[in-house]
This record gives sequence, C-alpha cells and structure tokens, in this order.
Amino acid sequence: MSHSLIISVSGLRGVVGESLTAAVAHRYALAYGSTRHGQPIVVGRDSRSHGEMLYHAAISGLLEAGCKPLLAGCIPTPTCGVLIQAQGAAGGLLVTASHNPPAWNGIKLFHPSGRALPAIEGEKIASLFRDGRLTPVSWQHVHRATTIDDPYQQHLDRVLRLVDIDAIRRRRFRVLLDANHGAGGPLGQRLLEALGCDVVPVGVEPTGAFRHPPEPLPEHLTETAALAREANIDVGFAQDPDADRLVLIDERGSVLREEYTLAIVAEHVFSRSPGPFVINLSTSRVVEEAARRHGATVYRSPVGEANVVEMALQVGARLAGEGNGGVIHGDVVWIRDSFTGMALVLDALAASGKKLSELAGALPQWSMVKSAFPLERGALDRVLNELPDRFPDAAVNRSDGLRLETADWWLHVRGSNTEPIVRVIAESRNEQQAHALIEQVREYFGA
Repeated sequence: MSHSLIISVSGLRGVVGESLTAAVAHRYALAYGSTRHGQPIVVGRDSRSHGEMLYHAAISGLLEAGCKPLLAGCIPTPTCGVLIQAQGAAGGLLVTASHNPPAWNGIKLFHPSGRALPAIEGEKIASLFRDGRLTPVSWQHVHRATTIDDPYQQHLDRVLRLVDIDAIRRRRFRVLLDANHGAGGPLGQRLLEALGCDVVPVGVEPTGAFRHPPEPLPEHLTETAALAREANIDVGFAQDPDADRLVLIDERGSVLREEYTLAIVAEHVFSRSPGPFVINLSTSRVVEEAARRHGATVYRSPVGEANVVEMALQVGARLAGEGNGGVIHGDVVWIRDSFTGMALVLDALAASGKKLSELAGALPQWSMVKSAFPLERGALDRVLNELPDRFPDAAVNRSDGLRLETADWWLHVRGSNTEPIVRVIAESRNEQQAHALIEQVREYFGA
C-alpha cells in the first residue's frame, strides 16, 4: 500500500522509501532555508534509524539555501526549541515523526522564538516546496555546518529552575523511565539523576528500535506497567519517541489516562499561583476543573500545539498544554515538553507528601470516549450545521469544527487535517452517556 506525503503548516510526514525520500527532505529544507536569509538554523533528528539519512539530506538543503546549520544530532523536540533560543538562531528543523509507526518519518519546522512555525509561514514554505522554483545560492555563499556541544544542558537548566530541587532530592524517588528507545532517554535520565532519583531505565538508549508501539497509550504500555510493579517504583514516566508527550504510571503499576499528566501539573502549579491557562477544545474537563478549583482562568483554543501556544501568548499564560500528555511551560520553551512534565509531577509529589495514585484519585471524575468515522464529501458541513438542533440546551463553539457543551457533558466533532475521517470526542460524568453521544453522531454520518 502506497502512502502519500502529508504536508501541513508545521511540516511534513511520510513513509520512508515511498513518499518521503532524501531528495524530498533536501528540497523541503531548501524551501525552508530560502526564507531564513542565510542565518543560523538548529538541525536535529529523533532516534529512528532512517533519520540519519534524512538529517544529512536536510543539512545539505539548508547549506544550498545559504544557511548556517547548527548540528544538534539526536535530540527531543522541545530541546530543539530551547536551542533555537539559546543559540539565537533564525529557526530550527527537526527530522521526526513523533508517535507515528516506525516506517514513518517527517520534518518539523520551528519559529525563531523556539515554538512551532505559525500557519502563515508554514503555508509559504509548503507553497515553495510544491512549486519547486528554488534557486540555490552561489558557491561563495555556501557556509560550513557547526556542531553544538552538549545540546541538553540549556534545557536541563531551565527545567530545574521550575522546581524545588532539594525537596525532590530528599524524597529519593524510585522512578521508572520508559523512553521506548526514542530521543528522550539521555536527557530524561540526566534530569532524574539531577533530581536525586533512583532511576529504573527502560529503553533509554536512542536506537529507534521501539519496544512497543510509539504512541504512549495505556494499551501500549502493558509490559512497562508490569516492569513498574516488579521494580517497586514511586512513579513511572513513559515518553513518545520525540519526548514531547508524557504518560504517568503510579506506584501500583497502573497506567494513568494521558489527560491526567496535565491535570496533575495544572493543579500543582495553580495551587501556588493562579493565573491564565490554555488548553484545546478536545482536552478533558478533568484538566479544566483541576485548574479552576485553584483559581485559574481557563481558555480553550482550537486543536493543535501552535493554536494553544498562540492563545497562551495572547492571554499572558505561562502554563498551557494538551490532553495528550503535552505540558507546555513558557519559562522553559513554547513546545510540549515531557521533561517539564516529569519535573513538575515530582515537585507535586514532594510538596504534597502523597502517592501518585492519591493525586490522581483526587482529580475530578469524567469519562471520555473517542471515535473516528469515514468522512463522505459534503457530510461534515451538513452534520456540523444540524447537530446543534439535536441538542438545543448545549452551548455552541465553532472555532474548530463543532463543540457542544452542557454542565454534564461535552461533544467535539471535527474533520481530520490529514485523513478523510471525522474525529469525535465525547465526555460525561457517566460513561454510558458519553458512548450514547458518540452513537448519535455516528447515526448522523450513517457510519
């Protein structure tokens, strides 16, 4: 089966050897580099075996555009954002497919601020790439690439400044770290050791030979959970391959819902200093209520990290995130960051003196159900127009598809940006009601 190249405003993804080749990576980097006007660009990759090929192809494209590549090697996605700021670079390019299956890879582009590239810039680069009218610089404008020494230290320092290091060290937490042989293992282990933890390393070598499916969902972490129970841990951390998402495992070896990562962080941060908080329209009410009960003002953006960050900057929030285990703290970098998540969860455990299962058990209780249906041409607009009539008591939000909300439940229906499907999420205090809401939408689509 052939897979086409997926191009979005923040980058591209494809199956290596099919839609994504070294030639594609070179041309895409040349398109990006042509908008950077010969300035320094941080370049990195995740741990996938074919990343080396695409990494060097991208470096070649940047050089041909007259840029000055700053080589970071195998690094996490948030680390790339930190390095852009620390190096004063004009942007960044990271070869990564995040949590996609092993055959996939991609290229993610960054803004000079260290965050994901805004949509208007991403569209310009995608247009340049598609048009193919790219002019290499003349020979006298081709620079040398330089290597960044110790790409992790700046990121580590910023994360450590967020927490009470001594309080965490006094607890001597026993922590399992499952990096799944992704890019997060080296910095994750270094961070935990700096916090005085007794680390149980699982897949921390960044080889790209994933131990389990890349997305850190509970159903993919059964072996990791068993190891956690055997190791008698205080907390377990599971990262995705580019280390921007984090899932928690409690002291009993139970894998927590990915929404709980941001909820525990938000409750801890806002219990000390309430302020504005941005999440997306598909993030659980568990997160929202955990923040609100400590006085936070909660804003909801359209789905997508770039949208969350854009709104956070508008409202002056320092903490933001997405319910997929993505914690964003502006004092570190405006990118989802599993290392910030790990440090703040340990800070919460040290400050409270409680176990992780106790922190999770004290969170508001909501049941979320997710589904997706094939999308027929024209069906999405029809359903989005008709559904509000079916639920006349629900508040309507059309900033990203359709979100209907009452005091007892909410429903979010939106078309996928990358596949011919519609995504549907329902949440209620009653799991049966959440399933029923999904089925009502399914009926509308005739799925």
